[in-house]
Amino acid sequence: MGTSSNGRVYVESTLALIKPDAVHNVKEIEDIILHSGFTIVQNRRLKLSKEECGDFYADQNEKPFFSSLTTYMSSGPVHAYTLARENAIAHWKFLMGPASITKARETQPGCIRANYGTSDLLNAVHGSESFVAAEKEIKFIFPNTVIEPLPSREKTEEYLSMHLNPILLLGLTDLCKHKPSDPCIWLANWLMRNNPNQPQICSGITMEVESAIANN
Repeated sequence: MGTSSNGRVYVESTLALIKPDAVHNVKEIEDIILHSGFTIVQNRRLKLSKEECGDFYADQNEKPFFSSLTTYMSSGPVHAYTLARENAIAHWKFLMGPASITKARETQPGCIRANYGTSDLLNAVHGSESFVAAEKEIKFIFPNTVIEPLPSREKTEEYLSMHLNPILLLGLTDLCKHKPSDPCIWLANWLMRNNPNQPQICSGITMEVESAIANN
């Protein structure tokens, strides 16, 4: 997730909430989201109870504003999204702007909170702080979401280095030798023919299966 040390970009997901004070601006905020390169993977409108809000913001239950926060967040419907793009968490946080409306208006007057928030509590939108938080919050709001465990960056790069890059190098070398008129189609066909992971069919077993089917 994020950007690796060698510059590769990884797509990630984040949770975005449009809070009760800003749900009447859903269409405008959705347009900002889409024009900023996000894909809306899931979205729903819902109303959380105060207890559910307490569970959602459990990591802030020691803060003096916790009761006001849960009362406010349960005061009306919210609109929730799972957003995806490269560096989604950081991009959404930047798009929202600082949690403090005063700071948002001073430092990022074009951000969502500066334009749609009315106070530090009623600051229009919520976003996940980290990948771990995003995974937890997405599952909370969209409980049927299946989040596949991702391999570590090291495992991914090891797989690419050991399995993908060598076969791709062979294909590109062969491509240079043949110099086809449509190199993309030629390489795609070459990769299909030389895919090291394609299933191997044993003719002996196939004949036995066909014989068994015929006899039945």
